[in-house]
Amino acid sequence: MLKAFIFDMDGVIIDSEPMHFEMDLYTLTSIGVASSKEKLEQYVGMTNPEMWRLIKEEYQLPHSVEELIQLQLTKKLAYLDETDMEPIPGISELIQELREVNVPIGLASSSPRIFIEKVLSKFNLLHEFACITSGEEVPKGKPAPDVYLETARAMNVEPEHCCVLEDAKHGVAAAKSAGMRCIGFVNPNSGNQDLSAADFIVRSIEEINIKEL
Repeated sequence: MLKAFIFDMDGVIIDSEPMHFEMDLYTLTSIGVASSKEKLEQYVGMTNPEMWRLIKEEYQLPHSVEELIQLQLTKKLAYLDETDMEPIPGISELIQELREVNVPIGLASSSPRIFIEKVLSKFNLLHEFACITSGEEVPKGKPAPDVYLETARAMNVEPEHCCVLEDAKHGVAAAKSAGMRCIGFVNPNSGNQDLSAADFIVRSIEEINIKEL
Protein backbone atom coordinates (compact mmCIF):
# COMPACT_ATOMS: atom_id res chain seq x y z
CA MET A 1 0.00 0.00 0.00
CA LEU A 2 1.34 3.40 -0.99
CA LYS A 3 1.71 5.64 2.08
CA ALA A 4 4.44 8.03 0.88
CA PHE A 5 5.94 9.12 -2.42
CA ILE A 6 9.56 10.26 -2.39
CA PHE A 7 11.10 12.33 -5.16
CA ASP A 8 14.69 12.65 -6.18
CA MET A 9 15.27 16.22 -7.39
CA ASP A 10 17.99 16.63 -10.03
CA GLY A 11 16.82 15.16 -13.31
CA VAL A 12 13.37 14.46 -11.85
CA ILE A 13 11.86 17.73 -10.59
CA ILE A 14 14.32 20.00 -12.37
CA ASP A 15 16.14 19.15 -15.58
CA SER A 16 19.36 20.27 -13.97
CA GLU A 17 21.85 17.65 -15.13
CA PRO A 18 22.94 19.71 -18.18
CA MET A 19 23.61 22.60 -15.81
CA HIS A 20 25.49 20.31 -13.40
CA PHE A 21 27.63 18.93 -16.22
CA GLU A 22 28.36 22.44 -17.52
CA MET A 23 29.20 23.90 -14.12
CA ASP A 24 31.27 20.88 -13.06
CA LEU A 25 33.26 21.02 -16.29
CA TYR A 26 33.70 24.78 -15.77
CA THR A 27 35.01 24.13 -12.26
CA LEU A 28 37.45 21.49 -13.48
CA THR A 29 38.66 23.66 -16.35
CA SER A 30 39.24 26.56 -13.96
CA ILE A 31 41.71 24.42 -12.00
CA GLY A 32 43.40 22.99 -15.09
CA VAL A 33 41.64 19.61 -15.40
CA ALA A 34 40.29 18.48 -18.78
CA SER A 35 37.24 16.20 -18.56
CA SER A 36 34.01 15.47 -20.42
CA LYS A 37 30.29 15.04 -19.87
CA GLU A 38 30.64 11.31 -20.51
CA LYS A 39 33.31 11.07 -17.81
CA LEU A 40 31.09 12.91 -15.32
CA GLU A 41 28.06 10.68 -15.98
CA GLN A 42 29.45 8.10 -13.55
CA TYR A 43 28.91 10.56 -10.67
CA VAL A 44 25.23 11.34 -11.36
CA GLY A 45 23.27 10.76 -8.16
CA MET A 46 26.28 11.09 -5.83
CA THR A 47 26.72 13.83 -3.23
CA ASN A 48 29.14 16.65 -3.98
CA PRO A 49 31.61 15.59 -1.23
CA GLU A 50 31.76 12.05 -2.59
CA MET A 51 32.10 13.15 -6.21
CA TRP A 52 34.84 15.66 -5.50
CA ARG A 53 36.67 13.24 -3.20
CA LEU A 54 36.90 10.74 -6.07
CA ILE A 55 37.93 13.43 -8.58
CA LYS A 56 40.52 14.82 -6.16
CA GLU A 57 42.02 11.35 -5.72
CA GLU A 58 42.03 10.56 -9.44
CA TYR A 59 43.74 13.80 -10.47
CA GLN A 60 45.81 14.25 -7.29
CA LEU A 61 44.43 17.76 -6.88
CA PRO A 62 45.99 20.08 -4.29
CA HIS A 63 42.63 21.71 -3.53
CA SER A 64 40.53 20.57 -0.58
CA VAL A 65 37.16 18.98 -1.24
CA GLU A 66 35.58 21.97 0.51
CA GLU A 67 37.31 24.41 -1.85
CA LEU A 68 36.16 22.47 -4.90
CA ILE A 69 32.56 22.36 -3.66
CA GLN A 70 32.56 26.09 -2.97
CA LEU A 71 33.81 26.86 -6.49
CA GLN A 72 31.11 24.63 -7.98
CA LEU A 73 28.23 25.66 -5.73
CA THR A 74 28.76 29.41 -6.14
CA LYS A 75 28.49 29.03 -9.91
CA LYS A 76 25.37 26.81 -9.70
CA LEU A 77 23.47 29.12 -7.36
CA ALA A 78 24.22 32.07 -9.62
CA TYR A 79 23.00 30.06 -12.61
CA LEU A 80 19.67 29.39 -10.89
CA ASP A 81 19.23 33.11 -10.22
CA GLU A 82 20.00 34.06 -13.80
CA THR A 83 18.10 31.37 -15.70
CA ASP A 84 14.39 30.87 -16.36
CA MET A 85 13.62 27.25 -15.59
CA GLU A 86 10.40 25.32 -15.01
CA PRO A 87 9.77 21.94 -13.37
CA ILE A 88 10.05 18.93 -15.66
CA PRO A 89 6.72 18.51 -17.52
CA GLY A 90 4.22 16.52 -15.48
CA ILE A 91 5.82 17.10 -12.08
CA SER A 92 3.40 19.80 -10.89
CA GLU A 93 0.46 17.66 -11.98
CA LEU A 94 1.87 14.57 -10.25
CA ILE A 95 2.33 16.50 -7.00
CA GLN A 96 -1.23 17.80 -7.25
CA GLU A 97 -2.57 14.29 -7.86
CA LEU A 98 -0.69 12.95 -4.82
CA ARG A 99 -2.11 15.79 -2.73
CA GLU A 100 -5.65 14.99 -3.91
CA VAL A 101 -5.35 11.35 -2.80
CA ASN A 102 -3.70 12.36 0.50
CA VAL A 103 -0.35 10.67 -0.15
CA PRO A 104 2.38 12.72 1.57
CA ILE A 105 5.51 13.50 -0.42
CA GLY A 106 9.13 13.70 0.58
CA LEU A 107 12.32 14.63 -1.21
CA ALA A 108 15.64 12.82 -0.98
CA SER A 109 18.36 14.49 -3.04
CA SER A 110 22.13 14.22 -3.19
CA SER A 111 22.35 17.99 -3.64
CA PRO A 112 23.21 20.25 -0.69
CA ARG A 113 20.23 21.64 1.21
CA ILE A 114 20.92 25.22 0.07
CA PHE A 115 20.59 24.13 -3.57
CA ILE A 116 17.51 21.98 -2.90
CA GLU A 117 15.66 24.79 -1.16
CA LYS A 118 16.64 27.31 -3.83
CA VAL A 119 15.25 25.07 -6.59
CA LEU A 120 12.00 24.31 -4.77
CA SER A 121 11.52 27.97 -3.84
CA LYS A 122 12.12 28.99 -7.46
CA PHE A 123 9.33 26.61 -8.51
CA ASN A 124 7.09 27.54 -5.55
CA LEU A 125 7.08 23.90 -4.42
CA LEU A 126 8.92 24.11 -1.10
CA HIS A 127 5.70 23.99 0.94
CA GLU A 128 4.53 20.79 -0.78
CA PHE A 129 7.06 18.49 0.88
CA ALA A 130 6.48 16.89 4.27
CA CYS A 131 10.19 16.10 4.52
CA ILE A 132 13.36 17.12 2.69
CA THR A 133 16.62 15.25 3.18
CA SER A 134 19.98 16.01 1.62
CA GLY A 135 22.41 13.18 1.02
CA GLU A 136 25.00 15.36 2.75
CA GLU A 137 23.01 15.07 6.00
CA VAL A 138 23.23 11.28 6.33
CA PRO A 139 26.24 9.01 6.92
CA LYS A 140 26.45 7.72 3.34
CA GLY A 141 25.09 9.16 0.10
CA LYS A 142 23.53 7.27 -2.78
CA PRO A 143 23.92 4.43 -3.81
CA ALA A 144 23.71 3.69 -0.06
CA PRO A 145 20.09 3.71 1.17
CA ASP A 146 20.63 6.20 4.01
CA VAL A 147 18.94 9.25 2.46
CA TYR A 148 15.80 7.29 1.61
CA LEU A 149 15.64 5.52 4.95
CA GLU A 150 16.00 8.83 6.79
CA THR A 151 13.23 10.41 4.69
CA ALA A 152 10.89 7.49 5.43
CA ARG A 153 11.76 7.66 9.14
CA ALA A 154 11.05 11.40 9.25
CA MET A 155 7.69 10.81 7.52
CA ASN A 156 6.90 7.96 9.92
CA VAL A 157 6.31 5.53 7.04
CA GLU A 158 7.77 2.03 6.67
CA PRO A 159 10.11 1.75 3.65
CA GLU A 160 8.00 -0.95 2.01
CA HIS A 161 5.10 1.53 1.81
CA CYS A 162 7.18 4.15 -0.04
CA CYS A 163 7.59 4.65 -3.77
CA VAL A 164 10.57 6.57 -5.16
CA LEU A 165 10.99 8.46 -8.44
CA GLU A 166 14.59 8.38 -9.70
CA ASP A 167 16.53 9.11 -12.88
CA ALA A 168 19.98 7.77 -11.97
CA LYS A 169 21.55 4.35 -11.49
CA HIS A 170 22.91 5.29 -8.04
CA GLY A 171 19.52 6.60 -6.97
CA VAL A 172 17.66 3.49 -8.07
CA ALA A 173 20.20 1.36 -6.20
CA ALA A 174 19.67 3.47 -3.07
CA ALA A 175 15.88 3.16 -3.24
CA LYS A 176 15.95 -0.58 -3.78
CA SER A 177 18.52 -1.05 -1.00
CA ALA A 178 16.13 0.84 1.27
CA GLY A 179 13.42 -1.73 0.49
CA MET A 180 11.27 0.70 -1.49
CA ARG A 181 9.54 0.44 -4.83
CA CYS A 182 11.16 2.60 -7.46
CA ILE A 183 10.09 4.23 -10.70
CA GLY A 184 12.99 4.85 -13.07
CA PHE A 185 12.52 7.99 -15.15
CA VAL A 186 14.47 7.95 -18.40
CA ASN A 187 15.83 11.48 -18.72
CA PRO A 188 18.19 11.71 -21.72
CA ASN A 189 19.87 14.74 -20.14
CA SER A 190 20.97 12.61 -17.19
CA GLY A 191 23.30 10.66 -19.44
CA ASN A 192 23.50 6.93 -20.02
CA GLN A 193 21.89 5.64 -16.83
CA ASP A 194 21.15 1.96 -16.17
CA LEU A 195 17.67 1.97 -14.59
CA SER A 196 17.05 -1.75 -15.03
CA ALA A 197 16.84 -2.37 -11.27
CA ALA A 198 13.74 -0.13 -11.00
CA ASP A 199 10.29 -1.72 -10.61
CA PHE A 200 8.86 0.44 -13.39
CA ILE A 201 10.50 2.54 -16.08
CA VAL A 202 8.82 5.58 -17.65
CA ARG A 203 9.93 8.00 -20.34
CA SER A 204 7.66 10.82 -19.23
CA ILE A 205 6.25 11.82 -15.86
CA GLU A 206 2.75 11.69 -17.36
CA GLU A 207 3.08 7.89 -17.62
CA ILE A 208 3.00 7.50 -13.83
CA ASN A 209 -0.37 6.17 -12.63
CA ILE A 210 -0.82 6.70 -8.90
CA LYS A 211 -3.79 4.34 -8.78
CA GLU A 212 -1.58 1.49 -9.99
CA LEU A 213 0.83 2.08 -7.12
